[in-house]
Amino acid sequence: MPKPMVYRHTPPALLPLYGKALLPKSRHGQEAEPAIPALEAQLLGVSTDTPTLADYRTLCGFRHGATLPITWPHILAFPLHLKLLTEPAFPLPLLGLVHLRNTITQHRPLGTGENLDLHVTLANQQSTERGLEFDLVTEARASGRLVWEEASTTLFRKKPETSNQATKQMPPLANYPCSETITAPENLGRQYAKVSGDRNPIHLHALSAKAFGFPRAIAHGMWSKARALTLLETQKDWKEGPVRASCQFKKPLLLPGAAILNWKTGDDRWDYQLLNAGGDAPHFTGCIDWL
Repeated sequence: MPKPMVYRHTPPALLPLYGKALLPKSRHGQEAEPAIPALEAQLLGVSTDTPTLADYRTLCGFRHGATLPITWPHILAFPLHLKLLTEPAFPLPLLGLVHLRNTITQHRPLGTGENLDLHVTLANQQSTERGLEFDLVTEARASGRLVWEEASTTLFRKKPETSNQATKQMPPLANYPCSETITAPENLGRQYAKVSGDRNPIHLHALSAKAFGFPRAIAHGMWSKARALTLLETQKDWKEGPVRASCQFKKPLLLPGAAILNWKTGDDRWDYQLLNAGGDAPHFTGCIDWL
């Protein structure tokens, strides 16, 4: 097993990693089932109060205060994610990977300015009908104790064996009692790139998105999840304490656009979904569990 790549206080620079992302993968297409290596990277002693934190709170709608947004460690770990996905040992091309699912477990609220040790691994490879799936597993520790963790499931699509495969029947769409409208401006992807470092071309401009088959730029899935959580956190029945927030991404949110956050509350679990403006198709579905 390769040794973990270790960084102290400062994450790897993103610009060289984006340059590596454009390089072709020489082994791509030569294996029916490429193996995802068990790569690891660590960022030790990183401050959570970075220069872009305030702008991130504003862009996603999080309150400014003594505790961090639940999604913020994902942003801090993004350079490690990109580092692993651009390593020569990683067999898949970065552009074209699809973010399928995201699950965040926060064991306690994180304080603004608190220092964290981040650890990212590639794990849980499996072959599915759609292609090859694997997880980016991120753990955040404070004083040696696990305080936050995340699994982001990513898909590398495989070509369909036949062109006339039957389309799967979608399950009936749930209808929850609470709703609120979310708007996403045309420049959202560029704003999010400034605070997150995630400059995937499908999010930045209509022209670059069209090169990948989208009619317009699409919102970052993690912005959509963060924006939904900001609205849910303001509800009177929201509870503090250990919590798990998961979602499964479905239909992209085109920019500019509007969506409907739809949810229902419960004692220990809330269900939520982000629907298109017509309310008849999901951008994502998910749940929140208090632990």
